[in-house]
Amino acid sequence: MNNRLNSHFFWGPHAPLSALTGAGLLVMASARLAHAILCAGGILWVFIFTALVYYASVKVMPQKGKAVILLFLSSLICSVYILLAGLLNPLLVSGTWFFLVLLPPCCTGSGFFTGMENEQTPEIISKIGMEALCLGLLIIAISLIREPLGLGTLSFPGGIWGIHEIFSDASGTEGFIPIKLLSVSAGGFLILGFLAAAYRHFRSAGPEDKS
Repeated sequence: MNNRLNSHFFWGPHAPLSALTGAGLLVMASARLAHAILCAGGILWVFIFTALVYYASVKVMPQKGKAVILLFLSSLICSVYILLAGLLNPLLVSGTWFFLVLLPPCCTGSGFFTGMENEQTPEIISKIGMEALCLGLLIIAISLIREPLGLGTLSFPGGIWGIHEIFSDASGTEGFIPIKLLSVSAGGFLILGFLAAAYRHFRSAGPEDKS
């Protein structure tokens, strides 16, 4: 069996915090919880549906240009997700499309679509779903740190402006500036760096073979 399938979806060498898969998504989509929820849904949608279509048609797919076909396929599936999400919440999608377009290259670069044509399709789909869920939940977890500390609020998709805030800092004060840094990209990279360092520390302190 391919080593990619044997790899643990969280502790394995291909996990989001191990290989830093989708680092751009982890930083950009985690600024607000509403953005993270939309992005997590897109990750599951694009990864799973791309895998379903790809492995259903892999036997008739030409060998040359397969990577280009896969990128177009994942982009089409991502476009459908953006279209459907835009019908439900156009304002939220208009403010998040610039990182949603990173989903197709993130999907095609996952490594699940090379050298696995002869593997069992249900097992591959299950593995892809688990790693996509892991990446989506990690983005949501980081947003639960960045938004309350950096912006003093917590948001969900909805409302007339696309985002519904369940609480906010009504004092009008500027807050503690170093903490508010978490709301910008630099803060996202700082948290990602700390999480990656802690992850690799605990991973190396545990059993040697976690793949």
